[in-house]
Amino acid sequence: MPELLTAQEAAEFLHLSPITLSHYRYQGRGPIYRKHGWRVYYTKADLVDWSEGQRWVSTGEPLR
Repeated sequence: MPELLTAQEAAEFLHLSPITLSHYRYQGRGPIYRKHGWRVYYTKADLVDWSEGQRWVSTGEPLR
């Protein structure tokens, strides 16, 4: 089983505020996450995969 990061740890890893990460999760535009009861966890691999998808060439053109 991969190491699981809390939402706070994941936000720090991504250099985001925990509130921003929470909003992304609510909007369905954040990294893949896991729920164990009411707790939210992330894997580093999922965070890196999501971050790789956030690359842009210019303000109006995402890198595909």
